Amino acid sequence: MLANIDSLMHGFTVALTGYHIMLMVGGVLLGILVGVLPGLGAPNGVTLLLPLTFSMDPVSAIILLTSLYWGALFGGSTTSILFNIPGEPSSVATTFDGYPMARQGRATEALTYAFLSAGFGALVGIIVITLLSSAVASFALRFGPPEYFAVYALAFASFVAFGGGAPVKTIIALGLGFGFGMVGTDTVSGSMRLTFELDQLIRGISFLVVVIGLFGLGELLLTIEEGPEFKGASGRIDPREMFRAAARMPRYWFAMLRGSAVGVWMGITPGGPTAASFMSYGIARRTSRNRDNFGKGEPEGVIAPETADHSAGTAAMLPMLSLGIPGSATAAVMLGGLMIWGLNPGPMLFLEQRDFVWGMIASMYLGNVIGVVLVLATVPLFAAMLSVSFSIIGPIIVTVCMVGAYTVAGAPFDLWLALAFGAVGYLMKKLDYPLAPLILAMVIGDKAEDAFRQSMLSSSGSLGILWSNWLAGTLTTLAILFLCWPFVALLLGRRSAAEVAITPAAGHEENRA
Repeated sequence: MLANIDSLMHGFTVALTGYHIMLMVGGVLLGILVGVLPGLGAPNGVTLLLPLTFSMDPVSAIILLTSLYWGALFGGSTTSILFNIPGEPSSVATTFDGYPMARQGRATEALTYAFLSAGFGALVGIIVITLLSSAVASFALRFGPPEYFAVYALAFASFVAFGGGAPVKTIIALGLGFGFGMVGTDTVSGSMRLTFELDQLIRGISFLVVVIGLFGLGELLLTIEEGPEFKGASGRIDPREMFRAAARMPRYWFAMLRGSAVGVWMGITPGGPTAASFMSYGIARRTSRNRDNFGKGEPEGVIAPETADHSAGTAAMLPMLSLGIPGSATAAVMLGGLMIWGLNPGPMLFLEQRDFVWGMIASMYLGNVIGVVLVLATVPLFAAMLSVSFSIIGPIIVTVCMVGAYTVAGAPFDLWLALAFGAVGYLMKKLDYPLAPLILAMVIGDKAEDAFRQSMLSSSGSLGILWSNWLAGTLTTLAILFLCWPFVALLLGRRSAAEVAITPAAGHEENRA
């Protein structure tokens, strides 16, 4: 632990420069804008900014992207409370009590609760990363190809078990991600796969183009269909009410700790911030003494999801850095960025790129503090931006998306791919298919395939190598259990329902007799 603290102090010397602080401020402001505007979102915002980081050093690049991520989470909360429009999917639960508070003239109180609890949740998540990252990385140094494949399989199976969506739909999304990731040249045999004799597909499909289409254009199509109406409460912040609300925060210490615990767990597993915020809100509603006031403007109904949302968002960086497995869609995009910058996520990253890892962790402390300050100061500005007609904002978003898709490789074919994936993203959203598993499979699917091939080559094709030692065997068995669990639970639920239905029927027959 002392070694981690020493490394963190070294990270502060890396992050605490004028240039990096300027990047944090700019990233947070861009993130708030991304979070406020419907049709964008953290994954798409990070994706659009990623091509601009190609000429930056990796430390500066990751500081800019993570700061944008924190800002997007804050921005989503702003519109959820003031306009009942969640800028981020993870901010939906905040609307349940945040918007009623704003309509009652308590917008300042609701925003203060949201931002301070979000800052607290993020701080807990960062502390967990600080304390556990080196231990997780050291443990992962024992991994060989069978262990790595088992870890990747566990990540995919965890999405099926804990992702929150329908298991079959999650498996289909994973399959689509594997399929898109296989397009192009096979890294082992050199043969062409799924190119359909199109020269443009020989280099494969860039995950950046896929994300721009799925999250950017797909979300925009949904927003157009739903017809956005920006009508809400005033975004003016009353400083005196803000301080009074901050003084009342300690009353909700248990809700914040519980929300942070839920968020950290859902961030480390692939549940993600959206599932964490809903889970935290549901637990708070069931256990609170004021449960009857939920949905009518209960402060705990704002604090619980916001704390879990931000602790999950930060904790998702732990498996990304130490194991190379993202815990959320945004972390998956950042994982792709690390690969583009020439870094190999995983345990060796802590040994080979100490400045990068600990500079990023230190910047997370600073970035979230800057985020809380800036979001409180800029709420009126960004609330006023929503008075701009969507007929103006929409074309700007489309332009940014298409420019971002073109700058990936300078290929016009990528523009058509972005449009195609925009339609795919729209359909998946309409049919309630999760997008994060698709992105996860695209980003680490090839690594899972390589690890599996290496395992099979070293064992002459025997699957028994996946149980050749306690570590690989445990991980593989957990992956199988996670994969099967939703279906087993479904069968058990049907059996219980059938038994309940039979029991009253039998009783009715006895009464007739």
